[in-house]
Amino acid sequence: MNVQTFPRRPPRVSWVRGRPVFFVTFCTYRRRSILASKNVHDSFVAFGLRAAQSHNIAVGRYVIMLDHVHLFVCGDLHFHLGKWIKALGKSISSGMRHDRIWQEGFFDHILRSDESMAQKWEYVRDNPVRAGFVRIWTEWPFQGEIVLIDRACL
Repeated sequence: MNVQTFPRRPPRVSWVRGRPVFFVTFCTYRRRSILASKNVHDSFVAFGLRAAQSHNIAVGRYVIMLDHVHLFVCGDLHFHLGKWIKALGKSISSGMRHDRIWQEGFFDHILRSDESMAQKWEYVRDNPVRAGFVRIWTEWPFQGEIVLIDRACL
C-alpha cells in the first residue's frame, strides 16, 4: 500500500496573475482575547496607511475581533503575502506584554469575483453581532476600510 504524506499546512499558491485580492484571517496564540482595543486598532490603521502610501499595498475592509483579524488586501506584482502578514502582526502587537502573540500561520483565500468579496465581507462584518458584542455591525469600533480595493486593485 502506497501512503502519501502531506505537509502540515497546504502550500501557498506560487503563481498569481495580475493583482489578486486576498481574504486573510490570522489569530492570536491560543486564541487569547487581546486585540479589540484602541491601541491595536490605531496601529493596524497606521500600518495600512503606510502600506498604501509607501508600498502600493491596499488594505481594504477589515474587522479586528478579540482574538483574530479578518482583512482584504492586494499588492503589486512583487507583493509577498506571508512577509507582509508577519510585518503587520509585529507592528500591531508592539508594546503587548505577552511572550507569544500570534498563532503560527494564517488563512488566506484569493477572491475570484466581486460576488465572492461581497459574500466574505457580509460574513466578516457580522462577526461582532454573532458574538453578541453589538446589535448591528456598524456599532463595532474595531472595523473599517483603509483603501477601496475595487479601484486600487481591479
